[in-house]
Amino acid sequence: MIENASLLSKYITHGVYVIAVANGAEQNAFTAAWVMQVSFNPPMLAFSINSEHYSYRLLTAGKVCTVNVLGQDQLAIATHFGSSGVREKMAAYAWRQGIASAPVLAESLAYFDCKLNHVCDAGDHKIAVCEVIGVSELNTGWPLLYWQTGNMDGSSELYKA
Repeated sequence: MIENASLLSKYITHGVYVIAVANGAEQNAFTAAWVMQVSFNPPMLAFSINSEHYSYRLLTAGKVCTVNVLGQDQLAIATHFGSSGVREKMAAYAWRQGIASAPVLAESLAYFDCKLNHVCDAGDHKIAVCEVIGVSELNTGWPLLYWQTGNMDGSSELYKA
């Protein structure tokens, strides 16, 4: 293991998002921090997703998702959607329908409505590359940054000395 690998999480800056996926009536959402723009034309985003998770199966079957930008006052939402094994995970929050039929988190600052373009391997995760087909600002505020979440995801356990 790389010495001081925990610095990756601290100094590679990125936001915190809720990615919602759908396959027909089946829907789920999860917290993600590894999201980036990868193309202007067409507009595309990419994010990292664990292929063992239920959301990955929904994404690859339904081929639609939304990337919902969280605000600095929404750490509780990030924690909720970052937890596994929560029944009725989506019931606690208000949702709207996106263009591509993936749910949109009504409380988010903004969202990107996406169609899955392709998936590729990336170590213990997959990289989902999606074409953005719609975008809207819903609320005002400053985006939540990953370093502001502390050890919300338990990642410090991965880098014990």
